Amino acid sequence: MNTEVGFRIAFWVLVALVLVMRAYFAFRVRQAGERVMPDRAAVEREGRGMFVIRVVAFLLLIAVLVLYGIHHPWMRALDLRLPGWLRWAGFALGLASLGLWTWTQAALGTMWSAQLQLREKHHLVTTGPYARMRHPLYTAMCIWSIGVALVTANWIFVAMAVMVMAVLIARVPREEQMMIEQFGDEYRQYIKRTGKLFPK
Repeated sequence: MNTEVGFRIAFWVLVALVLVMRAYFAFRVRQAGERVMPDRAAVEREGRGMFVIRVVAFLLLIAVLVLYGIHHPWMRALDLRLPGWLRWAGFALGLASLGLWTWTQAALGTMWSAQLQLREKHHLVTTGPYARMRHPLYTAMCIWSIGVALVTANWIFVAMAVMVMAVLIARVPREEQMMIEQFGDEYRQYIKRTGKLFPK
């Protein structure tokens, strides 16, 4: 098998695993009678500008996946020259991040939302990866993006990884403010004993 074909398969494995995992947890949230899509308050909390950026980024991601899938010459022109071992290390990194991502989603259960919104009977989750860090989901997403950028060895995916990290890091203060408003001193104490994106 051609080495490049192997990397393309590795890429689609990482994408497919994320889609299956997210669909499963979204289904569980829906089964519990909770919203998956944002309500007006969630959009306002995140900021309309940031929400528009997220929607545009999602549409760009779909376009990039199509271009990568059909192996468009325009995409090939943006290829990086990375050693094979580094690209396979990116695949391993992507798989490891999926482990953290899944563990995080399982710890959140039906408390999970892709939006800045809380559930009707929301409680502060401090188990699993949340025992050591406040935003393990964002950590997993950032690491997964880096893994994908390495596997594809393409500037487009490098740019997307940078964009994902910038958006998530910018989102952290808004999310923490929401949690302080909801949980007050309980969340302030939680901040003192945990790291933001990595264990303290």
